[in-house]
Amino acid sequence: MPTAILADRAIIDVSGPDAEHFLQNILTLDLDALGRNEAKPGALLAPQGKIMFDFLVSRSTDNALRLECRADIADDFVRRLMLYRLRAKADISKQDQPIVAITWQDDSAASQTDSTVRDSRFQQPVFRHYGAAPATNTTEADWHTFRIDNGVAESGADYALADAFPHDVLLDQMGGVGFRKGCFIGQEVVSRMQHRGTARRRVLLVSATTALPAPGTEIKADGKVLGALGSVDGSNGLAIARIDRVKAALDAGSAITAGDVTVALAIPAWASFTYPETAGAEDA
Repeated sequence: MPTAILADRAIIDVSGPDAEHFLQNILTLDLDALGRNEAKPGALLAPQGKIMFDFLVSRSTDNALRLECRADIADDFVRRLMLYRLRAKADISKQDQPIVAITWQDDSAASQTDSTVRDSRFQQPVFRHYGAAPATNTTEADWHTFRIDNGVAESGADYALADAFPHDVLLDQMGGVGFRKGCFIGQEVVSRMQHRGTARRRVLLVSATTALPAPGTEIKADGKVLGALGSVDGSNGLAIARIDRVKAALDAGSAITAGDVTVALAIPAWASFTYPETAGAEDA
């Protein structure tokens, strides 16, 4: 089974008697549904509903939760959590030099502990290891190949923070939004998108017969922008695209291109959303 160290990750510990209640009131996911040995995706939103910080959350002890995020946003994330803490009895701290490793294509559920948790974003067994590093036998690049093949987007590589709603990056599809738990920051906007079915930007798989161009390259059909490339791995990649415009291009039989490369777009097999019946009105 492949195992790699993830060098660009940070861990924020939130502990204390009010830790879970405090986070439940501000984060998108429902912590009541978080199992003991799993990591779930979530986000802290702006009041307007866009993602300010994305992360994976897991339980480290009975009164403590572990937030794993990009290392370059960790300090800002801590400051934002401190701002919202107010009088809650919760301690917030960033670990010094944390070790985060990843194992995938592992069929051994017995390896789950408080420091080794299953990444619930994936259909296949994927485990995240915190603390002691397991023996590694592959590279972080191999991990990102697996992530791309499975249609799992992450900020930085696939979208910019403050520029995407949870639906855009499929948090609604992978248990990253608790639609029944009550209020959280940005909840009104996200709930409206859910109940009205207005989410049009979605993560799609991208494939080509030749190497894809650089991330950020616009994806077009008939001169109209459908979206842009995110992570790229040779001839495969991810994109966030307008699925109504993709639907119109598919119906018209138009070539879809990224730069000079003809590409095919597909919904990840595990996702439950579909292309709309009609292309819909032109809007931003």
